This record gives sequence, structure tokens and C-alpha cells, in this order.
Amino acid sequence: MAYRQLFLVSCLLAVVLLSILQEGTGASVGTRQVAGQEAQEAENRQKLQADELRREYHEEQRNEFENFVEEQTDEQEERSREAIEQWRQWHYDGLYPSYLYNRHQI
Repeated sequence: MAYRQLFLVSCLLAVVLLSILQEGTGASVGTRQVAGQEAQEAENRQKLQADELRREYHEEQRNEFENFVEEQTDEQEERSREAIEQWRQWHYDGLYPSYLYNRHQI
């Protein structure tokens, strides 16, 4: 009978000990999960910041290119306008506006 009581008490102690260890393990796993989530969130914040910097860089490059193209177009238009004006001055015949532009349609 003493062996049976000793066996039951030791089984009961083992169950209590296992339940306590399981709770402790669950708590440590929970803190690991929280730490893992925080690390994941920090990594996501870094990725978002890198994406934002990349987006700003590309927007700046696009704006600079658009400004460059606009300046080139303006310069080309100015050169063309000057060439047309020089041509008009060279071919000016004293009639302003010229006869061809003033003739009436029949």
C-alpha cells in the first residue's frame, strides 16, 4: 500500500511539474513570437522607407529630365523662330503683309 501511495504522489507531482514547465515554455515562446513580430515590423518599416527614398529619387530624376527636355524644346523653338524671322527680313519686299497673303479669293 505504501508503494501505491508513493507512486500516486510521484505521478501527481510529475503532472504538476509538467504543467508548470509547459506554462513557462508557453510564456517563453510567446515572448519569442512578440520579439519576432517586432523584428518583422522593423524590417517592414525599413523596406517602406527604402521604397519611399527610391520613389523620391526616381521622381526627382523624372522631373530633371522633363525640365531638360522642356529647355531643349524651348531652345529649338527659339532657334526656329529666329531663323524664320531672319528669312522674312531677308525676303521682305516692302509690302507688309505680303501681297500673297492679302489677295482675295475669287
